Amino acid sequence: MTLRIDIISDVMCPWCIVGYKQLEQALTDSGQEADIHWHPFELNPQMPPEGQNLREHLAQKYGSTVEQSQEVRHRLKEIGTQLGFAFNFKEDSRIFNTFQAHQLIHWAGETGKDHDLKQALFTAYFSEGKDVSQANTLIDIAASVGLDADEARAILSENRFEDAVRQKQAFWHKQGISGVPAMVFSQRHLVTGAQGTENYSKILTHLANEPAE
Repeated sequence: MTLRIDIISDVMCPWCIVGYKQLEQALTDSGQEADIHWHPFELNPQMPPEGQNLREHLAQKYGSTVEQSQEVRHRLKEIGTQLGFAFNFKEDSRIFNTFQAHQLIHWAGETGKDHDLKQALFTAYFSEGKDVSQANTLIDIAASVGLDADEARAILSENRFEDAVRQKQAFWHKQGISGVPAMVFSQRHLVTGAQGTENYSKILTHLANEPAE
């Protein structure tokens, strides 16, 4: 039986890609098939167009020291390497607004390509250091996963899915989602944070043994 998994996340969230990669490994290990749906969450909805230096942002938002920031980056790089994902942080790494990216992910979901686009966006931002708030960058990334570039350009220029994304965000906020990653298994079991491959494997085993309704 295919398991539905709804994942609420932001492209700017390193623990979201970590959590997904851990889940992916657990799914592979268990042989469980999953139908994954991505949903929007903005960690920084008020982020200006030019973005902000990542280290400065973390210091301002969380009070992180330079040493703490460096420690987290090192830890993420190590975890990423174990999971086959490259985090390439730089001194001038910036954090950006992701609302337009979420509009494209919503659109991609209409043709079942939201997963491919989401993964490409994570790679573009964390591995390649691209500004995924820029329309041309987003269009190129969309085209790279087989989406129509002209249609992507039109969607972004029109903000075509602004209302749809806002409605999705409001829905998940009403469900109590205030941090990401958040995963909902079988539309009834909420798991928050990057849990680790072992814990995801335990969750999958529990769900596999759960009596059918």
